[in-house]
Amino acid sequence: MTHHTPLGPVMLDVEGLTLAQHEQEKINHPNTGAVILFARNYQDPEQITELINSIRAARQGDILIAVDQEGGRVQRFQNGFTRLPPAASYAKAPELAESAGWLMAAELLAVGVDFSFAPVLDVDCGVSQIIGNRAFSTDPELATRLASLFRKGMNAAGMAATGKHFPGHGAVALDSHLTLPTDERDLDSLRVKDLLPFKQLILEGLEGIMPAHVVFPNIDPNPAGFSSFWIQQILRRELNFNGVVFSDDLSMAGAASAGDFPERARQAQQAGCDMLLVCNNPAAAEQVLEALPVTQDPVRELRLRRMQGRPLMNRAALLNSEKWRHCSALINLHTQNYA
Repeated sequence: MTHHTPLGPVMLDVEGLTLAQHEQEKINHPNTGAVILFARNYQDPEQITELINSIRAARQGDILIAVDQEGGRVQRFQNGFTRLPPAASYAKAPELAESAGWLMAAELLAVGVDFSFAPVLDVDCGVSQIIGNRAFSTDPELATRLASLFRKGMNAAGMAATGKHFPGHGAVALDSHLTLPTDERDLDSLRVKDLLPFKQLILEGLEGIMPAHVVFPNIDPNPAGFSSFWIQQILRRELNFNGVVFSDDLSMAGAASAGDFPERARQAQQAGCDMLLVCNNPAAAEQVLEALPVTQDPVRELRLRRMQGRPLMNRAALLNSEKWRHCSALINLHTQNYA
């Protein structure tokens, strides 16, 4: 058996459409485990395939490639990809949720991406601008059913799913990219509503979860992604989740209360995050790579390896397939009708 360089605990990003020399060294750092791509990294399917190949070539070992490709407002790759509607649109057409999950995943896998951070498991409470129609529904049962179908489609295409933003970002008006939102509800209120989609998808084998940069002061003083109560006690023990916990981006203002970047990374890791995201701040990513001890963690390694994509076909074969043509036409029509 060949020896793999382990997947490190840090997910970082790259600046442009091609890989710079100094970025190759960062990618090969033992603490690096993944790269997240943004709209600025994307021009067309050919270019992104090349960029991904050069990222993989820069690492002596495996690396995970991720992107936010939920649909609606959050779809980083557009030109050459099917334009996906927001999650809320499937409430009117539940039968399309699974096709959309398959389509999103199949198109990404065909250019070399391992996974998209989806589905959103937040229950929309009508107050969150940042979540809003990114949530499947205001009804926890319907949100659960649609997210479950969406994940089923992703899995069928060969992609692992990541539910976000645990334990629920749907009831705060503030945007955690800019500030640290607080939710005053108690645990029982969350258990009967916001936690339901997480609970059900974990039972179904959900592979990844991303906590929210939200504080629930009546439950625990730390934002969920820095809280061993939320991650160890509720997620791991009460809900029996054994997949990957991804921190939300440590560069977001919602994370600033935890201190400087190495300190944020340490706190998130101590709380139980398997992988730490440091985005849009190359200097911060370098600080975190250098500050974290290089450790072997077979449990983390196993969890992270489950996030590796298993593409069924390359892009040419995908675009020639009957299933892609059918799903793409359905979703295009649905997106136009929704708009």
